[in-house]
Formats: sequence, C-alpha cells, structure tokens
Amino acid sequence: MKLQVKDLLGDYRQASPEEILKAADSIINKRYRRGVPIQSPQSSISLFRQKLAMQNYEVFAVLFLDNKHRVIEYKELFHGTIDSAQVHPRVVAQEALVLNAAAVIVAHNHPSGIAEPSYADKHITHKLKEALALVDIRLLDHIIIGDEVTSLAEQGLV
Repeated sequence: MKLQVKDLLGDYRQASPEEILKAADSIINKRYRRGVPIQSPQSSISLFRQKLAMQNYEVFAVLFLDNKHRVIEYKELFHGTIDSAQVHPRVVAQEALVLNAAAVIVAHNHPSGIAEPSYADKHITHKLKEALALVDIRLLDHIIIGDEVTSLAEQGLV
C-alpha cells in the first residue's frame, strides 16, 4: 500500500517517509493535546511507544498531568546515547512546578529493544519519586519502551 498526499495544486503524489512521519506526529499530538484525560496505563504507554520507539538513542520524556490526570504537556527532557541518558530529578521537578503539574508519567526508550529495567532505571525511578514527593507531585509510572513495554508501576517499583 502506497500512501499519497495532496500537494498545493490539489494533485496527489506518493508521500515520502518524512511526510508520513510528520503526519503521524501531528495525529499523535492532537490525540494527546492539553486537557485530554489519561484514563488508563495503556493510554500513556501508547503515547510513549509512538513517540519513542523509533529513536536510535535514549530519550527520557515526561507526560505532565493535572490533578485529574489530564494532559498538560509532553516533553522530551533528556537525550542520551545508544545505551544511556543522564536524567536530573531537579530538572523534572522544576518543569513540573513551572507547568503546575500534580502528577507525571516518565518514560524512556531502550534502543537495544530490551525493555528490562536496569539498576540505573530502578535507581532513577526511586530518586524521581522522592524528589517529586517533596513538592507534592506524584510519579504515577516509569515506562520503558523497547520491542516490548515495561511499566515499573506494574512491577511495584513506583
């Protein structure tokens, strides 16, 4: 199946991979715009999977939520290498305070495809939870995106 796009003259042509990805990103952004409620873990997993799965390096992203778990904003805060990204809890907390978030869901990808949490993943989850709790912001989950998806909340680590 070949996807087509309409150009400015109204003619159809085959879409480039870049155009397809741009269109998909636009749809994702509309689906998770400000005010949309995150009603299940699957909702946030879907967002993070769509945003992070194809990255060639680690990206640490945060979904900032209000007190009714409605989306305030999605942000990619840290970019790393093929096997790590340095995460600073202070930056996550600062951004949450600026956005007046009541809760956050964090996620990062494993370009290797293996979604098993490392010691560093568990450690940063603990540090984030502690730092955010100091300013009354709840860490709801830490999701790892690989070929499969791992929720640290489901594993009892959040």
